[in-house]
Amino acid sequence: METVLSLHGVNQSEKDEAGTVNITNLYMKKVLVIGGGGREHAIVDALSRSPQVGKIYCAPGNAGISAQAECVAIKDTDVEGLKAFALENSIDLAVVGPEVALAAGVVDAFKEAGLRIFGPSKAAATIEASKDFAKQLMAKYDIPTAAFETFEDYEPALEYVKKGSFPVVLKYDGLAAGKGVVIPETLEEADEALKDMLLDARFGKGKVVVEEFLTGPEFSFMCFVDGLDVYPMTLSQDHKRAYEGDKGPNTGGMGAYSPVPIISDEDVEYAMEKIMKPTAAGMVAEGCPFTGVLYGGLMKTPNGVKVIEFNCRFGDPETEVVLPRLASDIYDIFSAVADHTPMPQIEWRKEVTMGFVMASKGYPGSYDKGYEILGLDKLPEDIRVFHMGTSLKDGKFYTAGGRVLMVVGSGADLQEAHDKALAAVESIGCDNLFYRRDIGWRVL
Repeated sequence: METVLSLHGVNQSEKDEAGTVNITNLYMKKVLVIGGGGREHAIVDALSRSPQVGKIYCAPGNAGISAQAECVAIKDTDVEGLKAFALENSIDLAVVGPEVALAAGVVDAFKEAGLRIFGPSKAAATIEASKDFAKQLMAKYDIPTAAFETFEDYEPALEYVKKGSFPVVLKYDGLAAGKGVVIPETLEEADEALKDMLLDARFGKGKVVVEEFLTGPEFSFMCFVDGLDVYPMTLSQDHKRAYEGDKGPNTGGMGAYSPVPIISDEDVEYAMEKIMKPTAAGMVAEGCPFTGVLYGGLMKTPNGVKVIEFNCRFGDPETEVVLPRLASDIYDIFSAVADHTPMPQIEWRKEVTMGFVMASKGYPGSYDKGYEILGLDKLPEDIRVFHMGTSLKDGKFYTAGGRVLMVVGSGADLQEAHDKALAAVESIGCDNLFYRRDIGWRVL
């Protein structure tokens, strides 16, 4: 009996320029990356290095991502739209970037539809979506963190702050795109911030967590997590303040580097055994096991390593300096977590990385868009540029967000990576971008 290969439902991406089917591509994996910033660009870039991946879609993606993936005009919170696209295009694996998509329940919806997806459930994403949930979890499972109290009303919060010392840390309980943390140094500043969050509901109606102020170097410890199994990534450190010398308002991050030499192997072991593993176990015990990337925003205080915050996904801008150092096939890693199968050996390159964020003037406040960006086509081949907020028109790139580009250099040491990246940044022309020149100042 003659065997007939059915090509019903073959996607255009599986055909060559002449329109004929490329049989090899039929066996390559199709991946959907959800999100559209620099973090997602770094994930797409890592997936593009996998020999198993034949087609990458990114929803919604951005102008820079379009060079490595087919961008799809679906919002990252459009759960039904994303699910329909994945089903229609026979997506082999979806990877979620932003926390808003996770909080919207995209992982739950995909799994219910029988789709493979990398990321935590909506319940597990609460570890980021609610600062109070995270703090209560840490208190219950004896995970080291700053002392805290949570308030729903302005007046009791202000009275509590008056009895404490300054500076103090005020955190909006819900998602606020990295801008919901204020560190007032005076009672007047604290009063203004509490009014902003609790009376004016700047980020929406919600609680405020009041924390003691801790001191020491911060670092980002991201781990691949599958229930009780925790697999560490290489460390990174980002720079949250807008201006040089760590001054100005908090941002989503103005630059980062990896690894972090001021954090010892003993610190990392302590963080794994006392923080990351107990947190994963606590999530299992609470009935919301975590699968995906658990991000520990940690601080090495005089009293040991403590948790500043948890995120339920890859950090941004940390991902842009961590994933370029990954030597292993990231598709295998994503698959092991999504399928709850044994994790392959995870290898890291020895080269170090440092990246500078170029942001629109006025960020993290109001800013203008639409300024042309020049010189991206003239950068050295070993410079990676991850697009965070750009648009493309008639072959030209324009600014289209607060954080616009992340320019990453690599080298044998952090000084070499710094010098390469900064030289590249300085060669990019745009009238409305600013950047910090002092990324990595703690270690250089």
